[in-house]
Amino acid sequence: MEMRDLAKELQENAYPGRGIVIGKSEDGTKAVTAYFIMGRSENSRNRVFVEEGEGIRTQAFDPSKLTDPSLIIYAPVRVLGNKTIVTNGDQTDTIYDGMDRQLTFEQSLRCRQFEPDGPNYTPRISGIMHIEKGTFNYAMSILKSNNGNPEACNRYTFAYENPVAGEGHFIHTYMHDGNPLPSFEGEPKLVAIPDDIDDFTDMLWNSLNADNKVSLFVRYIDIASGKYETKIVNKNQ
Repeated sequence: MEMRDLAKELQENAYPGRGIVIGKSEDGTKAVTAYFIMGRSENSRNRVFVEEGEGIRTQAFDPSKLTDPSLIIYAPVRVLGNKTIVTNGDQTDTIYDGMDRQLTFEQSLRCRQFEPDGPNYTPRISGIMHIEKGTFNYAMSILKSNNGNPEACNRYTFAYENPVAGEGHFIHTYMHDGNPLPSFEGEPKLVAIPDDIDDFTDMLWNSLNADNKVSLFVRYIDIASGKYETKIVNKNQ
């Protein structure tokens, strides 16, 4: 698979929607993830990321302007033991609860579908990172309508064992801006993962469309110790 230039991918797409990146740092010592949200409506743009336990949640920047919290207020990141869950919706809780009951990542998502926001039927994208005894692997999932037909749900899971240092994968909700918004297609995109969390955070934030970007979360987890460093950037301050 051809490696994509992540900065270029973002700069050339005014509205990728929400996106997840997971991979391994170039020096091979860190498990890396990033999650960003964008918005076109006032309700979607009226959000910030805040830390909650070992994860994060979204909350309204101005509670008086919040209209419908159903698809925009959720916990994108939760930690279950040596697993870090990253998703674009409340399926984070579904995965957490399922894996806590010994279900697999894929099994946990069987009870969920794409979002009920027709005509877009936004895909649910999810990632799981597993670090154990100095090893790291991850998987990514997308649940999407069948080419805009809500009568059928297409389910795809991509698993990456012993990922290569300096490589990661990027999945996002929309191919580009539009009405309705066209769902992501194909495999997660192969992208480069640098060693420096500040450089990676700056590149992602500066590459996202200035009008539509809302918040960004980046985490680097030491594979040997499990200790992590987190960066959060919010447009609303």
